[in-house]
Amino acid sequence: MNLYTKLQSRAKTATPIRVALIGAGKFGSMYLSQVPRTPGIHLVAIADLSPERARAALKTVHWPADRYAATSIEQAAKNGTTAILEDSMALIASPHIDIVIEATGNPAAGIAHVLACCEHKKHIVMVNVEADALAGPLLKRRADKAGIIYSLAYGDQPALICEMVDWARAAGFEIIAAGKGTKYLPTYHTSTPATVWDHYGLTAEQAQQGGMNPQMFNSFLDGTKSAIEMAAVANATGLTAPDGLTFPPVGVDELASVLCPREDGGILLHRGQVEVISSLERDAKPVFRDLRWGVYVTFAAGSPYVERCFQEYGLVTDPSGKYSSMYKPFHLIGLELGISVASIALRGEATGAPIGWAGDVVATAKRDLAIGETLDGEGGYTVYGKLMPAQQSMRLNGLPLGLAHGVKLTRAVRAGQALSWDDVAYNTDSLAVRVRREMETLFASEARTSA
Repeated sequence: MNLYTKLQSRAKTATPIRVALIGAGKFGSMYLSQVPRTPGIHLVAIADLSPERARAALKTVHWPADRYAATSIEQAAKNGTTAILEDSMALIASPHIDIVIEATGNPAAGIAHVLACCEHKKHIVMVNVEADALAGPLLKRRADKAGIIYSLAYGDQPALICEMVDWARAAGFEIIAAGKGTKYLPTYHTSTPATVWDHYGLTAEQAQQGGMNPQMFNSFLDGTKSAIEMAAVANATGLTAPDGLTFPPVGVDELASVLCPREDGGILLHRGQVEVISSLERDAKPVFRDLRWGVYVTFAAGSPYVERCFQEYGLVTDPSGKYSSMYKPFHLIGLELGISVASIALRGEATGAPIGWAGDVVATAKRDLAIGETLDGEGGYTVYGKLMPAQQSMRLNGLPLGLAHGVKLTRAVRAGQALSWDDVAYNTDSLAVRVRREMETLFASEARTSA
């Protein structure tokens, strides 16, 4: 509760936190809108494959042109402006940067950027949850060894869920479930970029006018993004990852009644698991008081005395009074990202980071796939991401969703089947493949040692 005071102090002493952003898309643009209003922050540079896109983003969020007129990082560092460049590795290598924000959304690029930050001793905020779900547990170990902070991005739902989990545990409560809301129906798993706008109530023309990417928006709809985010939460909290999310339709007043163990009238197979809830009933009617944009935790009272306190202070509980919940109805995405930057620089703390490998996201066929077909990854026409326990993924030799793009099938796969490494021809020289395979080997070895 003192970050703002500390930021003001940095501003008064003319020692701002020196930040760089990689990727000037929607998330990055939302952060850019807040930088001028945040004391103690100097955004030294932005790297984007399209510098013009970065300039357009700055114009959209009303930065004056002279504020991003620097021709180099050195000049920007000297005169307090912002440089725009294409070369993300040059940005990371610069001695004028303290913290890097990775907002590309590309898992292979994210892995490369984390390793570069390790080499050049730069703290990193991973907006790129796709890379975190693919190899975050190993990347976090590399960061620890390098002496840098690796952090999930505050404002995105995984970090907000981690914050709520930490709050509950620090207050002495047992976490029963944690997760987020989304719009979901079972048929969405087969949605493709060609059908996605029907589910959003838009025409393709309207979506195009709004600059909406159909494959990206489809990943939100087909369950992939939910699986990725819940893998990140499971890995950062140690909560159990179920074998597939069930997306129960639940309103905020029913959280404690539904997201509690089966023996107590709920739906959970395990105490302490992640789950995503739907804002739609199975007949597509809206859930009453849904949590589509928010996050939640359910927790146990733990004693008759605390159960009585729940009643006395008006908490909504399940019928037994054993369980209650807290929720946050919205998340502000990049508008809140500055919390991660401040927490790292001023407290030396991440806003969530992997503590182990609990959950994985495995590519799963949307339809029958034939030999020779090329997979098109997150939100595409061929596969969606399914959450499962990491140990189960290792037993299946599961193909991670983050690497299911641009690879050809070497054998046919049935609709609904989880793909394995053996089903595709992959590039063993790829950095992302090598890092992921190293993580699998490392954690498999540790699992055998601890067994």
